[in-house]
Amino acid sequence: MRRHVRRSTSTALLLAAAATASLTGCQSGPSDTGGTDGTGATAPAGSAASGKPDGSASASRPASGGAEAAAAPSASASASEGPFAGLSATEISDRALEATTGARSLRMTGDVPDEESGGTIRIDLALDREGECAGTMSMDGQGEAELIKTGDTVYLKYDEQFLRAQSEGEPQADTEALVSLLADRWTKMSATGPDAKDMTSFCDLDTMLDGADGSGEGDGSDGDGDTQVTRGRATTVDGAPAFTLLETDGQDRSTLYIAAEGKPYLLRFDHASGSAGDSGTLLFSDYDEPVPTDAPTGDVLDLDAMNQRTA
Repeated sequence: MRRHVRRSTSTALLLAAAATASLTGCQSGPSDTGGTDGTGATAPAGSAASGKPDGSASASRPASGGAEAAAAPSASASASEGPFAGLSATEISDRALEATTGARSLRMTGDVPDEESGGTIRIDLALDREGECAGTMSMDGQGEAELIKTGDTVYLKYDEQFLRAQSEGEPQADTEALVSLLADRWTKMSATGPDAKDMTSFCDLDTMLDGADGSGEGDGSDGDGDTQVTRGRATTVDGAPAFTLLETDGQDRSTLYIAAEGKPYLLRFDHASGSAGDSGTLLFSDYDEPVPTDAPTGDVLDLDAMNQRTA
């Protein structure tokens, strides 16, 4: 049962990673139909997410970023008057790509589809290039798991609702034993062990952004040249000035929100697909900020030691 829960958590995080791996691949096709002055640009559609991240803070996760405030883009001045005046969509994309992939750390918050279950994964995770990460995740709003990876150790804590949801279909006695042992209790395992291998790879920002420049696998390009990128409009994300790029690839529609002040970081990514249940929204913030990875104190259950005793 413990191994089942760990696999579920790793899979959820990896699915989130897969969803974000190509989020800066908006230059995956050669077509750039946006004018350089923003005239006639199509306004972005509303958020494709089925819900908004709650942005609530906890001791082991980044402080609230006020994600709710980013829900609906607001109209602003003409694109021709903004910091990207005179630039094509591809040129804006190039600048955003360089800034985002050059970050030392970031935080991502939002909803992504779980293709395996057809549900939704909600994540709030800060990670850096040293492989450190901290945050929370939930699946279909059924409880929450907290994660801290620092150094060579991964810490996980599940609430009762999460454990029961992930144990669905198991014998009742096993579920009750699992809840009694793990609910609201920090656990730890080696970051180099087989159970943590996939999860720790996801915690590495280098791994997450690998291929985002469109030069390798996972860049989101299908190679058929059908992707079209156009300029959008000036707007805001969580009160910060931003500019949108609109990407169309077959039935897939994406909107990228690029910071219009300071470095042109990616602030938000909305994706709507022609496939049912394959839509979501991710917010990006806390660029180059330290990841809050203080190890839990007190009663922490060592899962590696337990496995050795029961092997």
